[in-house]
Amino acid sequence: MTNPDVSFVVTAHNAQGRLRAGVGSLLGRAAAMESEVIVVDNGSTDLTGAIADELAAEHPSVRALRLRETQLPGVAREAGAQLARGRYLLFLDGGDELVPGSLDALGARLAEAGEDGERREPDVLLFDHARVDWRGDRTPGGDSARLARAGRVFAPLASRPWLLRTSRVLANRLIRRDFHLARRDLFEREGPDEALAAHGSLLAAADIGALDRVCVLRHEPPGDRRSPVSAERYFELFDDYERLMALAGEPAVQNTLFDLMIRHYMAVVAGEDLPRAERARFFHRAAADFARHRPAGYRRPEGLTGIRHALLERDTYAGYPALQQANRGRRRLIGAAGAAKRGAGRRAEGLFYQARSRAPLDPNLAVFSAYWDRGVTCNPAAISASLAELAPHIRQVWTVRRAGRALVPPGTTVVSTDERRYWDVMARATYFVNNVNFPDSLVKRPGQIHVQTHHGTPLKRMGVDQLAHPATSRGVDYDALLARCARWDYSVSANRHSSEVWERAYPVGFTSLDHGSPRNDVYYRATAHDVLRARARLGLEPGTTALLYAPTHRDHEAGWTPRIDLERFARTLGPGFKVLVRGHYFYDRGASPLSALHRAGSIIDVSDHDSVEELALASDALVTDYSSLMFDYANLDRPILVFADDWETYATTRGVYFDITEEAPGVVARTQDELQEALVSGEWQGAEAARRRAGFRERFCEFDDGRAAERVVRRVFLGESRLPPVVPVALRTPAPTPAEAELTAVRIPAARQSSSHASH
Repeated sequence: MTNPDVSFVVTAHNAQGRLRAGVGSLLGRAAAMESEVIVVDNGSTDLTGAIADELAAEHPSVRALRLRETQLPGVAREAGAQLARGRYLLFLDGGDELVPGSLDALGARLAEAGEDGERREPDVLLFDHARVDWRGDRTPGGDSARLARAGRVFAPLASRPWLLRTSRVLANRLIRRDFHLARRDLFEREGPDEALAAHGSLLAAADIGALDRVCVLRHEPPGDRRSPVSAERYFELFDDYERLMALAGEPAVQNTLFDLMIRHYMAVVAGEDLPRAERARFFHRAAADFARHRPAGYRRPEGLTGIRHALLERDTYAGYPALQQANRGRRRLIGAAGAAKRGAGRRAEGLFYQARSRAPLDPNLAVFSAYWDRGVTCNPAAISASLAELAPHIRQVWTVRRAGRALVPPGTTVVSTDERRYWDVMARATYFVNNVNFPDSLVKRPGQIHVQTHHGTPLKRMGVDQLAHPATSRGVDYDALLARCARWDYSVSANRHSSEVWERAYPVGFTSLDHGSPRNDVYYRATAHDVLRARARLGLEPGTTALLYAPTHRDHEAGWTPRIDLERFARTLGPGFKVLVRGHYFYDRGASPLSALHRAGSIIDVSDHDSVEELALASDALVTDYSSLMFDYANLDRPILVFADDWETYATTRGVYFDITEEAPGVVARTQDELQEALVSGEWQGAEAARRRAGFRERFCEFDDGRAAERVVRRVFLGESRLPPVVPVALRTPAPTPAEAELTAVRIPAARQSSSHASH
């Protein structure tokens, strides 16, 4: 493709959560117009650059440009524009998406002839856009009426000056590339927003067209994730509008631009981003612009806006704070409501917690928890062990339910939520590590650091991605969920798939730690002795093939009944196999349907076993449906069988990120008979199963190499930036299989015996 119709220039900074979907919306969507995509990674610190490279490798129409350091958005945008070959340019951010059918609609609009029957190309073609929040709710850009009023003609701004009031963004317009090259002075530099480029492109255009259609969806992050703007960059607005006013020739255009300029200035003064100490200086500069550019015949607006104009016209900043009293009063009411809510929470937590929250933080105190205080396990336990080794000066406290204290390793400091000491450590600790969220009652203090480890790679949809699946998300308070997630400083990830999902599913501010899943370190550190000891604990005889069956939870089912007839399953496989069954932790152990089968010896019920990692080491293969355990187990490079008898139901009700039946780590069985046949025939150990597993490991075991916990500790607790590099999958050596471990056990005594004979 040498001369496409449209070049999409996508600038992305730390956009790993939405970039793939955004670029995907630009590919293969139009029949009438050819397009290319240029992705500019603007010095991202996450996986944005790697995703851009992947997209470029997968799609011939995508090119990637990676900037070593983060530049102003305008600089990054122009770097991409220099590579563009399209007739028109469309500038987008990494989180923007093109609405299906939009490119065809834009192409048809460009192809229309003018009123005189002569076909000519506009310099700018405006269209509407919508803002999308984390719920998926769309807010129209507000330009529909103006675009409809513009009609079908291509004409300069002077004939329709009100088009200047369209949204002050570049993502709502096609820009002719030759026009862009001729007026790069309007695009190369960028103040605190896109005012110069957005207004300037309309002021300088010879012809402007309009299309009354929403073509772009802009996924906006929550307010606390928007990039801050320095005070000095706000002062650049004055230079921008000086240049813009020089382009406004007709009086009607001058009047419109002047009104927009003053409204823009007043919004900056009234906003929260400009430091209070700088507001008077900004106000006086704005007043000078008011006097210099006031059009002839200017009439002050009505109402509160007119009063603001009057203060600016007189350069009377002293009266401005009084004018904002009503607005400040509204903000105080909102703040008071929030304070009352927080106050109620603190009263529930007790006066003791409030008092201890005023004490200095303990820089050497860390709180750990896992699975809603169930015990010392999962990723937090792995990080805890590494922390004890690398930073023993940091004291650790685990929050554990009283019922689970019996299983806590000796020497572990434990507190329960009903203890007074619990509130003391929660108030004073600097570090918090959990694989779920801490309770709402915890108030995060400045200086406290939260590490979210998660508990598995997501196949099923998580967080706000569940909104499209009300059957499983009904009743979830997503505002409260995101308030809890907003405490995260770090999110630990095992692979790029997870990093992208966590960022999109939990749209709050955190840094992704692409260091691997700490709980999987054991799969590369365990020895033959560890494997044999794990099998001995389960009573597994040498030579026995142990299958770990670990089905997942189904939100649409009230209880759990195994989807496999386990008694028939064990009988069909015969005495050479032993089935270890681990029910999901959500289910009531007292009502487990496994008890009778366990007593009869048909299976071994390992639902209450304290370590799923030990069960994995002891087993020869994993049988599961859609459990995240398969992603962890793949690190062992042992066979995995997926029993997907209800995949369509699960995928529809729960929502999934990809089709596991198409991207499985081994054999896929849709019936029990198919599953049994795969095991009896040996297909589960065949070449095709191994090929699938290898591809699965490359994708989902990406960062797991046995040193994940160490990387997390060094980065978070020790503040180190140079971390152990991740070993490529092909160069890793997983723990030995049971057969290899048993062979090792045989060789060692034989070698010792030979040595003993030689000594005699």
